[in-house]
Amino acid sequence: MQELPLSGITVVSLEQAVAAPYATRQLADLGARVIKVERPGDGDFARRYDTTVHGSSSYFVWINRSKESLTLDLKDPRGREILYQLLDGADVFVQNLAPGAADRLGLGAGALAERWPQLIPCTISGYGTSGPWADRKAYDLLVQCQTGLVSLTGTAEETARVGISVADIAAGMYAYTGVLTALYTRATTGRVHPVEVSLFEALAEWMGQPAYYTRYGGGQPPRLGTQHATIAPYGAFTAADGGQVLFSIQNEREWAALCADFLGRPELAGDPRFATGSDRVAHREELNAIVAERCARSDAEEILKDLEGFGIACAGVNDVAAFLDHPVLAGRDRWREVAVPSGAMVPALLPPADLAGVPARMDPVPAVGEHTEAILAQLGRDAEEIEALRADAVI
Repeated sequence: MQELPLSGITVVSLEQAVAAPYATRQLADLGARVIKVERPGDGDFARRYDTTVHGSSSYFVWINRSKESLTLDLKDPRGREILYQLLDGADVFVQNLAPGAADRLGLGAGALAERWPQLIPCTISGYGTSGPWADRKAYDLLVQCQTGLVSLTGTAEETARVGISVADIAAGMYAYTGVLTALYTRATTGRVHPVEVSLFEALAEWMGQPAYYTRYGGGQPPRLGTQHATIAPYGAFTAADGGQVLFSIQNEREWAALCADFLGRPELAGDPRFATGSDRVAHREELNAIVAERCARSDAEEILKDLEGFGIACAGVNDVAAFLDHPVLAGRDRWREVAVPSGAMVPALLPPADLAGVPARMDPVPAVGEHTEAILAQLGRDAEEIEALRADAVI
């Protein structure tokens, strides 16, 4: 088997929920050995979010493939000693425990640096490990609310959460890239830089455009459903057959083509109400009415074919089932199969970053504690000691 880019790198992770497991799964995708430390018994509570994937949680299956699961009671000194022994040979330590929990276990960044100077610690928190909210727990929707994202999402009448765990995903992505950067720096300079990411600051970065718009525009962008606060026409329109077609006009060439070729009204391109992008936004309701009337005369597939022919970016509005059957995913061979704890095989998407000539790692999703005995044996524990640890619920 071809060696993957992070082969030889060992990651130990005290992880739960979404953000940290998403970061470490991406490290595992690249070949890192990821040892996931879980509570004896139920393990990571994300295993129980739902049971839809052959008895496993859809969240857990998504972000925990290619890992080894080790169960440890870290309140027991014997459990902590096993963890410390793992860290003796680890390159990266990732944790997203509750505020203060890592420090109480002697696993804060300072303590780790003193005992394991070559270990890269990565801390994922809700609002940072310092500052006025350092002691607050944070979940995805709370952070969506605190960053103002929810106030931008939905319709004029009602706000809505983003339909995926966007704060967790943002934090996981920045933790992943932060760890990669720290590994590169250690390899090239010998210096070790601890990595810290908070859900709040990760999503705050993604709020950059509306933040500037609000600060300098006198008010925040309005909630407009599928419409866009600063571009028009932009959004979903209903076709004669009830289908939804979304398109966006990004420049004057596209605007002229829409007027002449699709609307059949070339004179609109020079209409003072619609002459510039700002004018079109200011007269959005009048413009939307014109576009909606035209869309109501054709079926969705016909509209999509016409718009594509005119060089205007467009798409149907898929539900998740349609996304699963998307021709791009099939045509680019993006699906693979991975095993879940029940033994069933389920489809999984390849990592989105393709490295030419490097195969994707798509190993099974582990059961709780599946690798505990093997890992302890590698650490020199014999069968009698392992059985004693199990009898005392340390593992």
